[in-house]
Amino acid sequence: MVALTADVGRFLAAIRYDGLPAEVLPVVRDAFADTVGVIMAGVDQRISKILRKTLVEQAGRQEARACLSSHLVAGPDAALLAGAIAHALDYGCQTMSGHPGGVIIPAILAEAEVLGSTGEEMVTAFVAGYEVWCEVWRRNKNYHKAGWHPTAVLGPVAAAAACAVLRKLSAEKAQMAIAIAASHSGGLFSNFGSMTKGYHSGMAARNGVIAARLADAGMTGGQDALENKQGFLAAFSSGGTPDIESPSLLGKEWYLPRYKLQFKMHPSCFFMHRSFEGTLKMLEGRKIDPQEVESVEVEMGRGQVTVLVHDQPQNQYQAQFSGQFGIAAAVILGKFGVPEIADEVVQRPDMQAFYPKVKLKAVDEYDPRDPVFSPTETVTLRLKSGEVIDSGPISTIPGYAAEPLTPEELWTKFRDCTQFTHSEPEARELFDLLQRVDRLPSAQALPTCTTIFRD
Repeated sequence: MVALTADVGRFLAAIRYDGLPAEVLPVVRDAFADTVGVIMAGVDQRISKILRKTLVEQAGRQEARACLSSHLVAGPDAALLAGAIAHALDYGCQTMSGHPGGVIIPAILAEAEVLGSTGEEMVTAFVAGYEVWCEVWRRNKNYHKAGWHPTAVLGPVAAAAACAVLRKLSAEKAQMAIAIAASHSGGLFSNFGSMTKGYHSGMAARNGVIAARLADAGMTGGQDALENKQGFLAAFSSGGTPDIESPSLLGKEWYLPRYKLQFKMHPSCFFMHRSFEGTLKMLEGRKIDPQEVESVEVEMGRGQVTVLVHDQPQNQYQAQFSGQFGIAAAVILGKFGVPEIADEVVQRPDMQAFYPKVKLKAVDEYDPRDPVFSPTETVTLRLKSGEVIDSGPISTIPGYAAEPLTPEELWTKFRDCTQFTHSEPEARELFDLLQRVDRLPSAQALPTCTTIFRD
């Protein structure tokens, strides 16, 4: 059995900015920009006010800016709030079955303010958390099928790893931070399509901060908490056979250049983006009367179909996990942004009438770039006239690993996300700072947003 928990601790104690692969720096900068952008897009979501009134504002300590606002809260609660908001619209970057940016970056932004960490330290912490996420993920990939939300399972461990690096913990204390965080992991798949999915991300960020703080203060955990036969990997395999034998790749090979982050152009589960984009392209230049559509079949990976559970969505949260909504948005709305997932749009009679026409067909082929996906998807639309319109294989879309967003596309998304929180010059200043986050003297160099949380 590999000594995985100890290996993680040694890796975290040894990682340095000047040892990071140069090719990962642009994507890490993009991750910071994208995550801050989607936080701003989500600050007025209901979950934001619920968490502030029931949990965050009760703590009393004033350590860090909540979502870069002028409102100071305890560091763990700043991570909780930003992490939950970052995932409230399901709009943040993703890879390896989950959303590392929406967990790791809120934890870093909160704790870096408390510790006075530099931009280089923040970037190093992100890479550390990401690498630990991937090392643990590759040993047990069947989280969704077993009923777990991977972001909530892997997130606390990854956030603890990042905070251990910010705190410059020794290998032994970093090992303990991972062990403590492993006992914070959880999060049920059955809560997809509700506010609790975003809460998973926030709690993962908060618990990572707390685990590193507790380890720094001397709290201990199991030395083999990850790999023990009754430990983390075994527990979350739900009867499967996790890999507890292969050597750790941490510090030997880098995951981030191979398993790149993917950036979303639409606020929903990424599993429905290829079919939405493929349908738009298939219908380009042609207006289809939705009443003339007989049926639509979408062929995609079984893992994707498992997650897209709402075939007749009734609200925003369900629409974000509905392949039926994605196709209806393409055919009827012709676009898919934050306004399009509003409850009143999801509930429109023409949308509700269209959902039953869409069927998802699962296939058992897996994409090596991200095994939850199939290598390609297809959309077949049949009209009542007998005409059949076929998308052909859809393998990639803008933001996908093989087709990263351009700087201009990322800026456009950031500008749209911040349209209600920042003027365009303010947004551009913040975006540009995040695009050189590793050059910042501290987290405090990011400007305060004075327009949010004034209630």
